[in-house]
Amino acid sequence: MTRILEEVVYTPGMTFAELARTLDAPKSSVHGFIRGLLAAGWLYEDNHRFYLGPAVYGLTMAGGHIRAGSVTDADLADLHAAASVTVFLGVQAGDNLIYVAESGTDTLAGYAARTNIRRTMLQTAGGKALLAAMPETQRTSYLRRHQSSEPELVDRFLAEFDSIRRTGVARNTVRGGVRSAIATTVCDRAGEIVAEVTLVGPTDDITARDEELTATLLQHVKSWQQRSTARREVV
Repeated sequence: MTRILEEVVYTPGMTFAELARTLDAPKSSVHGFIRGLLAAGWLYEDNHRFYLGPAVYGLTMAGGHIRAGSVTDADLADLHAAASVTVFLGVQAGDNLIYVAESGTDTLAGYAARTNIRRTMLQTAGGKALLAAMPETQRTSYLRRHQSSEPELVDRFLAEFDSIRRTGVARNTVRGGVRSAIATTVCDRAGEIVAEVTLVGPTDDITARDEELTATLLQHVKSWQQRSTARREVV
């Protein structure tokens, strides 16, 4: 099981056949271990390819062993108090965005996040913020992989790309226009992107306070990235 996880870490997107060949083990045994890892959230499968699952990221953050620039429960609570909308923290896992923490009281947004933990990057404001910040070759490869399955979302992202890169902020509307989101990336002190943070609320409220919420979001994230690198309790 540890070999399977290690191989997926080093080569995300491996197929079952590639894993079985690399491990030089009976396919029936490999299949059984993979099913168990999928059920427990250590792996997830997308288009017959395997990636690290949310359980791995959750343990990493809960254990306090992520890089400088990590986000605490108090950080999210402070941002929620300042913005008065729900706050989500997300990380990239393979081709997906996975929410790993939240602070707020928006029942609809919270339920959606907990019942659909894996979303393609193009479906979320946070995912689009992470995509826009990727190196060009990596971003182009992602968009090519999703052109056939999500052509409208790819086109929409490309239309928004220049604005996202210029401002560092991505936006999205979901639930038939009922909820809207504003997101940006979180970097460590070295400038390496480690996560994204998203504000989610009723569209009328988000739209009316867009400038205020954007400024609040960027101000809080900037303060997280500039503080001490000392280890602390992280989400």
